[in-house]
Amino acid sequence: MTRIVTDRLVLRAAEPADLEALHRVLSDPRAMTWWSSLPHETLEQTQDWLAGMMANGPDNPDFVIERDGRVIGKAGFWKLPEVGYILHPDYWGQGLAREAVGAAIGHVFATTDIHDLTADVDPENAASIRLLESLGFIRTGFAERTWCIGGAWKDSLYYGLSRSDWLARSQG
Repeated sequence: MTRIVTDRLVLRAAEPADLEALHRVLSDPRAMTWWSSLPHETLEQTQDWLAGMMANGPDNPDFVIERDGRVIGKAGFWKLPEVGYILHPDYWGQGLAREAVGAAIGHVFATTDIHDLTADVDPENAASIRLLESLGFIRTGFAERTWCIGGAWKDSLYYGLSRSDWLARSQG
């Protein structure tokens, strides 16, 4: 799988040795506030999640994010064309998610014939909405009660990004 190097990050394929670092992210209630499941309570939950991520393969490029050799989250496409990302809260507010997601998007548009990418965001997740919009995503829809997480219903804002819009922004 591809290894992407940005100014501050390395995006690479997940491997079994990432288990404990990813568990630190996926077990943190702050990080999981906007995720599609409750925080992981056991290492086994994260191990199952990691196995699924590794099984995706190059057809759904999903990357572990490293900063200074330490795994701090993931960014990419758990299932093309939908982008997903999560960072440990210690790394929030530094532009790292934007850097990682932007690199993953650039990779997908450079290596596939996908024309449109999508994102599903909780309407209360202002930081993620800002991130997507800063990368050129536009809001395409809204739906109520799309996710039931721990007995609480969540709504969804849907976003899209076209290849042509991405290329225009990248070249401009």
